[in-house]
This record gives sequence, C-alpha cells and structure tokens, in this order.
Amino acid sequence: MTDGATDVLAYDAALANQDLLPVPADQRSWNMWNIAALWVGMAITIPTYTLASSLVDRGWTWQAAVGSVVLGNIIVLVPIALISHAGTRYGIPFPVLTRSSFGVFGANVPALLRAIVACGWFGIQTWIGGFAIFKLLEVMWPGIARLPTVLPSWVGIGTGEFLCFMLFWGINLWIALRGMESIKWLETWGGPFLMVIAAALFLWAWANVGGLEPMLRNPPREPGAASVTAVFGAGLTSAVAFWGTMALSIPDFSRYARSQRDQVVGQALGLPVTMGVFAFIGATVTAATAVIFGARISDPVELLSRIGGPVTVILAMLGLTVATLTTNIAANVVAPANGFSNVAPARVSFRTGVVITAVIGIVMMPWRLYNDAAAYIFTWLIGYGALLGPVAGIMIADYFLLRHGRLDLDDLYRRGGRYEYMGGVNWIAIVALVLGIAPNLPGFLDALGV
Repeated sequence: MTDGATDVLAYDAALANQDLLPVPADQRSWNMWNIAALWVGMAITIPTYTLASSLVDRGWTWQAAVGSVVLGNIIVLVPIALISHAGTRYGIPFPVLTRSSFGVFGANVPALLRAIVACGWFGIQTWIGGFAIFKLLEVMWPGIARLPTVLPSWVGIGTGEFLCFMLFWGINLWIALRGMESIKWLETWGGPFLMVIAAALFLWAWANVGGLEPMLRNPPREPGAASVTAVFGAGLTSAVAFWGTMALSIPDFSRYARSQRDQVVGQALGLPVTMGVFAFIGATVTAATAVIFGARISDPVELLSRIGGPVTVILAMLGLTVATLTTNIAANVVAPANGFSNVAPARVSFRTGVVITAVIGIVMMPWRLYNDAAAYIFTWLIGYGALLGPVAGIMIADYFLLRHGRLDLDDLYRRGGRYEYMGGVNWIAIVALVLGIAPNLPGFLDALGV
C-alpha cells in the first residue's frame, strides 16, 4: 500500500502500536499557522537568545552573529522540509520512516541516537527553565538561595536550584503526558505570547539607552580575540546544528499537517525569520545592558531578574516558563518518546517513552553541561550536529533518490517485506552511517578532552 494511504492492513506487534501507526487523514489538522506557531514557540527560547550573544562575546560583531544564525537556519530549513515530506504524505513518525533506509530493526540505531541527544537537550532546557524560576523567585525570597544543602557536593547544584529544576521538570512531564493535542494547543497560543514578550524586552532596552544607536554599537575588539573568519565555520555549524536533531525527527510533527503546502510554508515562515529576529534581540539587548548596568549581561534570566519589581518579575517568570516549555516539549520530548516506543512497541507506549526521556534528563545532570558556554555551543552543538548529520543524508538519499518518494506502508510495519533486508537491518545504511561519522569523531573526542 503506497502513496498516502492511512490504514495498515496488517502489522507485527513487535513493530507497531497506536502511537506509531499512520495518522488517519481526518486527524491531520495542523495548518500552516499551526506549523509556524510550532517553530515560533521553539525558536523563542533562552538558548536562541544566548546563541547570538555568546558569539558576540567571542569577538563577533552583532551583524556577523545574527547573520550566521539566519544563514544557518536557511540552510537547515532545506533538509527539514525534505524530511517532512514523508511524514505529511504517509502520516508516519520519524522512527517508522527510517525503517525504509535502515530496516525494520536497524531503524532503532538512528532513532536511539536521536533520542539520547534529545534527552540531553530536554535536561538542558529543563535546567534553564528551572534556573529561571529560581533566579526570579530569589528576587522576592532571597532565602531560597540559602536553603540547607541536602545533595552531595559532587552533584554540583544547590537545594533551591534543584527544587526549581524539579518543579519545572514536573510541569513538562504533565503537559507531555496529555498527548499531541495538548502540545498543539501550547504551541499555537504560546507562539504569539512569546512574540509580545520579546518585543517588550527590546522596547525596554531601547527606552533605557535612549535610542537604537547604542544597541547597535559593537564592543571594542579585545586583544587576542579570534577573528570572524577563524570562527565563522564554527558559528555557522552551531546555527545549523541548533535544529539538526529536529531536521531528523520533524516527521513526528509533519505527519499531522493537512498538506505539503502547509508544512513547507509554515516552516519557512516560522523558523528562519523567528530565529533571526530573536537572535537580533539577544545581541542588541546585550549591547544595551553595557550602557544600562555598566556591564554586558548576556544571560536573559539574570537580566530579567534585575529589570523591575515584583510585577515585572512575575511576568518575566511567566514568559521564560512558556518560552522554555514550548521549545522543550516539542523539540525534546516527542522524538525520544517515539524513539523509545519504536524499540519495543508492545511494551513502551508514547507516554512511557515520555517518562523515560524525563528520567534520563535528570540523570545527565544538565546544569554541568550548560554552565560551560564553550562546551555548550562549540562542543555540544557542533559535536552532535556532526555525528547526526549523516543520518539526514541517508534518509534524504533513500527517500528521494532511491525510492522517488514512494513507500510501501504495510511493509514498514511487518517482517519479511521489502524493508526486512538482512534480519531486519540494512547493513549498507549502517556502514554508510559509520563512514559519515568516522571523520568527525576524532575531533569531537578531542574537544571533549578524551
């Protein structure tokens, strides 16, 4: 059965459950504005803000920093739209799509690679949201920073910070467990709200520095700072890798799109424009803080905690919470939940996959990873982008060049079909993946200090 069919005639219980089966045509209700809102909600987040501001801190002008973000997102939009095609046409999620290229069991390799990275990102975003709550609560209740220590010192986090982290972790888990319609509602209403918050922050900086010119003033170049040309490749790769994982798992969302036009136009409107505008806000507002406070404040959490009184703090906490929620749940929960479900569909549902993702996000101690900005951008982002990039290349080549966009939907869900290959694994794809990763692995390990 091919070409957009929504029903699978027969499937193997080891390969399917209700969460992995194709979405019926009458349930594909996401229009271009829902898709655009999804990307707005994901793009307006603290890491987007700090992506540009941290590049400026490394010696870039704001023009170069924002330019690399925009160019990187235009580049990554191409594989995102291409990989989305199969999700929209057949209503299938990312792990099921990879069965055509890697085999019905071999698909677990890219699915789990994507899932583990998403668990790391889930932890990072949950830490960011929890720390935002902590810093803003600290303004109203300074004693939260002096709570008795209950965790071992090697954990590297205070009691108040950990409590706020777990509070935000619980909010993420509660929303994700309610399913895709709940996530759709959050993204649809969260996107416009976040645009208002971002505009308000920019206008605040404008009013307090007396115009746009001080916000566009580049800091003097420090002696020994790396040249723009020397780090341009790293910055551009960071911008591409920022959404590298979503380029793989975007069928998890495009399977709900009404048409190819809705997914393509919605993503083109929502991704590069939003990333560029919010990166510009991050770079220029950071420049304004040098005038307002006498020192550059690139962390928006710290900045918002210093802006005003209790009312401002509450509004800022709400905005930061929504910003992190919309990104975290969409980008970092859905994909690993489907990936873990794909390993053992009869035992692991989407909801069980959500819980597994959330638990791994704690175990990885994300506060240690995020607090080192150099490791966060130039090791974590570039590293996982290089390691997962070959998966996207294999998927696109298989779907468009070898199969011309046509899949046998039934065979994706049963043994012995055309995607059985050798024992359920396409070893040619596995070898191609290893060969794609191998040239990048030594540099990645060296960056990690191995």
